[in-house]
Amino acid sequence: MPVVFEDAVVLVTGSNGGLGKEFVHESLERGARRVYATARHPREWNDDRIVALSLDVNDPQSIANAATVASDTTIMVNNAGAFAGGSLLNQPFDEIRALFETNVFGAIGMVRAFAPVLARNGGGAVLDVHSVLSWTSFPGGGAYGATKAAFWAATNAFRLELAPQGTLVTGLHLGYTDTPMIDSFDVDKNSPIDVVRAAFDGIAAGEYEVLADSMTTEAKRLLSLSIHEQFPSLPSSFVES
Repeated sequence: MPVVFEDAVVLVTGSNGGLGKEFVHESLERGARRVYATARHPREWNDDRIVALSLDVNDPQSIANAATVASDTTIMVNNAGAFAGGSLLNQPFDEIRALFETNVFGAIGMVRAFAPVLARNGGGAVLDVHSVLSWTSFPGGGAYGATKAAFWAATNAFRLELAPQGTLVTGLHLGYTDTPMIDSFDVDKNSPIDVVRAAFDGIAAGEYEVLADSMTTEAKRLLSLSIHEQFPSLPSSFVES
């Protein structure tokens, strides 16, 4: 079920961030009639086609208000997210809960609120922004990765549940990308605009999943292998024969 961007109405959560800004601009480049650029504290855009809209994905009433205001939305980009590195064993539990509130429950709340909006407007699409950590883990990324794995599972469920109403649900998986969220990481990074273009190309082609880079492609490939092949640093003595 390919989705047309020409004359579309796009809503982007987390629009102030590195990927969010690119989602807003690329939507207009592809012919969107209007873009709702949402954030807890929305910025000025100086473009009549962009509607700055206050939205806190951790607040159900804020989500409901956004669904009322943006009732003409045809494509919803579920991009808002939070990151905090740490171990599941010792990261403050309140911090772990906060990550789940934003990355899982907030994202689920957005789909629940906008599913009927999209249905009324012909079906449209949801783009859920995931991570390579939906499929793997590394020391210090346990809690964040757990939220992304949970969000991936939710996307799979929504994909099945929304297909009958003609709504495409696409999952975008990406590795290190040059955004403020990972400024401190000294690694090679994707260009945000390249990631956004790949995601929108996928939606336009009716694809259910977009893998934005080779790191993510490899992580998905490893899912079919043994745990020890996925995580070679594990002690071999724990591996079942």
